[in-house]
Amino acid sequence: MSQVVFSLGSNLGDRLGHLRSAVTALQDVLLVVSGVYETPPWGDPDQPAYLNAALLAADPAAAPRDWLERARGIEEAAGRVRDPARRYGPRSLDVDVIGVWTDAGEPVFSDDPELTLPHPRAHQRAFVLRPWIDIQPYGKLPGHGWLTDLMSTEPVATDVLDVRARPDLQLESI
Repeated sequence: MSQVVFSLGSNLGDRLGHLRSAVTALQDVLLVVSGVYETPPWGDPDQPAYLNAALLAADPAAAPRDWLERARGIEEAAGRVRDPARRYGPRSLDVDVIGVWTDAGEPVFSDDPELTLPHPRAHQRAFVLRPWIDIQPYGKLPGHGWLTDLMSTEPVATDVLDVRARPDLQLESI
């Protein structure tokens, strides 16, 4: 499998530092990095605002499960602790595999509960779609359509009003 889109989010500790650590950890396969966006929490409002970004990476030898394992390792290195009682609770770093494409550019579909592809809720999340548009302006979310079209559907159209670009924050690798 060749390409992957990752969604990054952080709302605990050094938020920008956590996003930068993900960029650095993926430097060997990284193709492009989005801008940084500040967003309100989603699904659990009693927590600080998030910084979000998206990354496009490629590795012809990587299978979908390899991308998931890499994402989890990056989260662990950032001190991510999962609280089963707060599925959408605060986190030092969240690295989600949004979609994977083969070397031929075909989307990979999976209904594995550990790695559902494409991400089952990406089409509902402005904090995923808006940064993704930065790195693939003509991108499509498999099974859901063009990213730009998804931005005008609910609940994304309402949520995107609270997505704030942060051009003062950069994700250059260290």
